[in-house]
Amino acid sequence: MSLDRDARLLFCTRGLRMFGYGFVSVILVLYLAALGLPATEIGVLLTLTLLGDAAISLWLTTHADHVGRRRVLLVGSLLMALAGIGFATTSFLPVLIAAATIGVISPSGNEVGPFLAVEQASLAQTIPDSKRTHVFAWFNLTGSFATAAGALGGGALANALISSGHPQVDAYRTVILGYVGVAVALALIFSIVSAAVEAPEAPDTTIARRLGLHRSQRTVAKLSALFALDAFGGGFVVQSLIAYWFHLRFNADPGVIGGALFGANMLAGISALAAARIAARIGLIRTMVFTHLPSNVLLILVPLMPTLPLAIVVLLARFSISQMDVPTRQSYTMAVVDPDERSAAAGVTGIARSIGAAAAPLAAAPLIGGVVLASVPFIISGGLKIVYDFLLYRSFKGLSEHEAAALQTTGPATPAATAGAATSGPAAANAPDGPGR
Repeated sequence: MSLDRDARLLFCTRGLRMFGYGFVSVILVLYLAALGLPATEIGVLLTLTLLGDAAISLWLTTHADHVGRRRVLLVGSLLMALAGIGFATTSFLPVLIAAATIGVISPSGNEVGPFLAVEQASLAQTIPDSKRTHVFAWFNLTGSFATAAGALGGGALANALISSGHPQVDAYRTVILGYVGVAVALALIFSIVSAAVEAPEAPDTTIARRLGLHRSQRTVAKLSALFALDAFGGGFVVQSLIAYWFHLRFNADPGVIGGALFGANMLAGISALAAARIAARIGLIRTMVFTHLPSNVLLILVPLMPTLPLAIVVLLARFSISQMDVPTRQSYTMAVVDPDERSAAAGVTGIARSIGAAAAPLAAAPLIGGVVLASVPFIISGGLKIVYDFLLYRSFKGLSEHEAAALQTTGPATPAATAGAATSGPAAANAPDGPGR
C-alpha cells in the first residue's frame, strides 16, 4: 500500500491516539474510585465525558473544512491534553466535570473527539479514489489493533507499579499522565502535516450552510438517520451483554468468553480488509448491504444455538463478515459529498451513530433479567439492522454503479479530479433511483 507523507502521518496519529484511548480506558473508572468518588459521581462524569465529546466534536467537525482541518486536529490534541491534566492533578469534582465536559478522553477505548471525521476527509484528499476504500480498511484495522495494544499496555503498567509498592492512585495517575504525553505527541505530528490535506479550494461563503454542509444536506441527513438506526440496533448487543448472555445460557467461564470475544474482534478487524476488493466488483452500496445482511441473520441465530461451541462458531462467523460495511460506509460518505463538506459529513454521520448507539442500552436494560429475555436483544438487534440494510439499498442503490466506476479510477486524487468525482456522486443522486437532495 503506497501512501504519501501526509497519509503516513495520519496513520501514525490514528494508531497513537487509539493506543492512548485504550491505554487510559482500562484504569479510568478504577482511578476515579481510588480518588474516593462515589459511584453516582463517577456515572455523572462518564456521561458528561460522552456528551461533551459529542457536542465539541460536532462543532469542530462541521467547521473544519472552513477554518482548516489541521487547525481542528491540533485543537483536538490540546483538548486531549487538557482532559488528562485535569484528571491527573485534582480530585475536586467541579474541575473533573470541567475536564470531562470540555476535554477529550475515552472511557470505553472507542473513538471520541473530532479526529476520525477530519482524518477521513484529509485522507480522502491525499489518495486516489480507486484506493480510498482499501486505505480506509487499513486505517480502521490500525485503530483496532492500537486500541487493543493500549489496553494491554495500560493495564500492565498499572499492575507493575502497584506490584512494586506504589499506591493505586499514583499508579493510575501515571497512566493518565502517559495519556497526556500521547496528546502532546499527536499535536507535534499534526503540526507537520502539510496543507495538501485541506479542502481543495476555499469554500464559497455566499453558499447557505447548515452544520458545515450545503448541497449535500439532504443526502447526509438521510445517511445520518440510517446510520443512527444501524448503530441503535448494534447497541443492543454490546460486548458486555454478549458476555452476560454466554454466562447465563451456558454458564461459560470468563476465560472462554474472553477468548471468544477476542477472536471475534480479531476477525471483525481483518474482515474489513476484504471490503475494498468486493466493492471494486459490485460497488460500495452493494458491498455494505450484501455483507451486512448475512451477518445480521447469523446474529439472530446465535441465541438459538443449543450448545456453547455452536453458539461461539456462529458468533465468530458473524464477526468474520460484520465489519466489511465500515470502510465502505466511510468511503461512500466521502464520495457523495463535495470536497469542502467531507469533514462535516463524516462528523454529522458519526455523531448520529453515537446517539443511536447510546440510546440502545436504555432499551436493552430491562431484557437482561433472565436467560430467555437476555436472548431477545440479539433478535431485536439483527432485525433492526436488516431493516437498515433494506432501507439503505432502497434509498441509495442508484449511486452504486457510479461508485463501482469510481473505484476503477487509476488517476491520482488531484484537487480538480477529486472535486469532479465528488460532484458527480451527488449529481448521480438526482437520478430516478437516487436519494436526491
